[in-house]
This record gives sequence, structure tokens and C-alpha cells, in this order.
Amino acid sequence: MNEIMEKVRKYVEAECRNKNKEETNLHIISVVKYAGQLAKERGADEEIVEISAWLHDIGRVLGDPENHHISGGEYAEKFLLKYGYPIEKIERVKHCILAHRGSKNIARETIEAECLADADALSHFDNIFSLFNLALVKKKLNVNDSKKFVREKLERSWNKLTPKSKEIIKSKYEAAMLLLKE
Repeated sequence: MNEIMEKVRKYVEAECRNKNKEETNLHIISVVKYAGQLAKERGADEEIVEISAWLHDIGRVLGDPENHHISGGEYAEKFLLKYGYPIEKIERVKHCILAHRGSKNIARETIEAECLADADALSHFDNIFSLFNLALVKKKLNVNDSKKFVREKLERSWNKLTPKSKEIIKSKYEAAMLLLKE
């Protein structure tokens, strides 16, 4: 891992700790794992993808869940400029962060943005417990509605994946749908 990626990782992990967002940190670590795998397989710029993966939810961590895809890019720019990261690379990172949000129909203009968006969706299959926690605790849904919420979230995640990413997660998707069927 190069120096800037290490600084980004430490920053994000510290902010997650400071803001009691350990669950978000687990999600981010899963995204980083899948993003790195996809970047290698698809010939993407691994540095851009990894930095974007670490920073993709920083806006959420710092208090802007609704527009974290926008504020996250702004936070990323400020952070990376502080360490002299090249502006053209910062713009690529910002695009990845902006376009990662599946619920917002933002075109993914680069292979790096596709890798990040897919990695974000793939991570949901590693963190099903967190989705139930979101449904039960934060949204205060009952058990049946929580099950439906998780199933629909995973279906949306599956539907936005590229074919290559569907291959990676197919067995987990099928198992989850079997467990969550009505």
C-alpha cells in the first residue's frame, strides 16, 4: 500500500471510530476488498479505486447521509489536496464517489466508477446483519417488514451489478434469497 492510500485508510478508520460508526467501517472494509478485486480483474487504476473505496462513505460518516455522495467528494478533495495528491486524480476519485450511489441515477463514466459502485453493492451481501440492524433498530420495522426490507435491498443491489460482479456474488445472492423468501 502506498503512502497516500495508508493515510486515507487511517483517516477513515479514525473518523469511523470517533463518530461511533464501526458498522460503517466494516462496510467500507468490505467495499475496499471487492473494489480491489474488481480493479485487478477489469484493468482499472487500482490506486484510484482503492482511495475511492475508502472515502466513498466519508460524507455519511461525517454527518451527511442523504447527500454523502456529494459531500464525500468534497471531503475527499480537501483531504487529498492537503497531501499534494494530483488534482486530475482527485477529480477521478470524486467522480467515483459521486457515481457510487445506486439510488441516484448518476452515470458511471469510468471503469473505476463501475468498480466502486459494484463493490458497494457487493458489500451488502457480506453485511446482511447490518441491513437487519438498520431495518429493526434505525427504521424501527417489525420482523416481517425488516425481512422484506433486507430482501428488497439485496435485490436492488443485485440488479445494479455488472455481469462480472454477479458471477462473484451469485451463490451468496441465491442463499440470501432462499433464506429471505416470503
